[in-house]
Amino acid sequence: MIKDLTKGEPGKILWQFTLPMFVSVAFQQFYNIADSMIVGNFSSHGENALAAVGASYPITMIFMAIAMGCNVGCAVIISQLFGAKRYQEMKTAVSTTLIASFVLSLFLTVIGLIFCRSMMYAIRTPENIFADADIYLRIYIGGFVFLFLYNVVTGIFTSLGDSKTPLYFLIASSLSNIALDWVFVAVCHWDVAGVAWATFICQGAACLLAMFTLRKRLEAIESDGTPELFSFPMLKRITWIAIPSVLQQSFISVGNIFIQSLINGYGSSVIAGYSAAIKINTFAINCFSTLGNAVSSFTAQNIGAGEEDRIRKGLRAGLRIGIMLAVPFFLVCFFKGDFLIHLFMKEESKDALHTGIEFLKIVSPFYLVVSLKLATDGLLRGSGAMKSFMTSTFTDLILRVVLGYILAVPFETTGIWMSWPVGWVIGTMLSLLFYAKGVWKTKGMRS
Repeated sequence: MIKDLTKGEPGKILWQFTLPMFVSVAFQQFYNIADSMIVGNFSSHGENALAAVGASYPITMIFMAIAMGCNVGCAVIISQLFGAKRYQEMKTAVSTTLIASFVLSLFLTVIGLIFCRSMMYAIRTPENIFADADIYLRIYIGGFVFLFLYNVVTGIFTSLGDSKTPLYFLIASSLSNIALDWVFVAVCHWDVAGVAWATFICQGAACLLAMFTLRKRLEAIESDGTPELFSFPMLKRITWIAIPSVLQQSFISVGNIFIQSLINGYGSSVIAGYSAAIKINTFAINCFSTLGNAVSSFTAQNIGAGEEDRIRKGLRAGLRIGIMLAVPFFLVCFFKGDFLIHLFMKEESKDALHTGIEFLKIVSPFYLVVSLKLATDGLLRGSGAMKSFMTSTFTDLILRVVLGYILAVPFETTGIWMSWPVGWVIGTMLSLLFYAKGVWKTKGMRS
């Protein structure tokens, strides 16, 4: 299932490569949405349970951000080495990544468990949902090693042009997770803890199976010599890409914590409405991010092969795919937002419903803009143009956080939602400007 992205018609190859990734993210988000629906409808704590999961969400995303940043760092280097047919170095990059990721994930798990309650207090989690949010977060962090390694392994599969294997694992994991959610919450009445344990168990199984499969795939690739198990020079190369990606992902998560802290001041009903809406919004954004990841792998392999013209064609194809995704997401979220929010709550309050619908109506018209940004960011990242990539991303996030606090004064929550489109528009303009200036052409593959 390993695929060389340096051959064939770029548009067709990118579409074939990206489609399984879209199905993967659809299943992943379907699980996330079902997760919230089950806890919101079947937990004995009702709306408060949904708010508790939502309140801890920005903190869990900090941990995920680091995993995704490492995913990107290894994927770019491995894609470039694979495209250049340097298979011995590629295998060294894989084993180095896995060892470093395991050590880092253990360290983060310990830190997370120690400072769990402190982080919940820092974002002003309301007292009526604090206990449930704390339980959920502790169990989530306890299984973080599995989550971290699973995401890194799927990134490695993608960098090798294999987008189908992660899909199969994700489908199995998501369906199993939903089933366990139902058993633990609706049948066993474990409430928020049941949702967290379901994720822990399914993610652990998926991680172990994915690592076993990856080992078999790598053994099938012939190399000239025996690759090193761990290489500090290779770790340095991976870190060069990974650190900006970790900072980018973490910066987004830290920004979301500031936003969540701001929203927490409006009470549990508003938190519940925002929690439902942000799940839907995250579904859309993750689809666009998946497209960006596909463009990144495509770019990295072709950078390694020295195929500059294919990179341009790949981006054009990616932008077309982004438009195809953005339009239906906008139509559904803007015109059927009330139906979507209703799915998450059995007896939603007026404030919760209004919050969710308003958020979707304000941000969804700009999905086209953010899809263009993330596709272009994928090219910048895949080429190794990390300064430009970070500048665009950080500008977007800083504007969203700063404007969120400023606009909340005269417009309350409406002002917070308005900050999203402003950040997206300016960030997109920067990304397109960097592409037009050709900063990605001068990067290439680091020796």
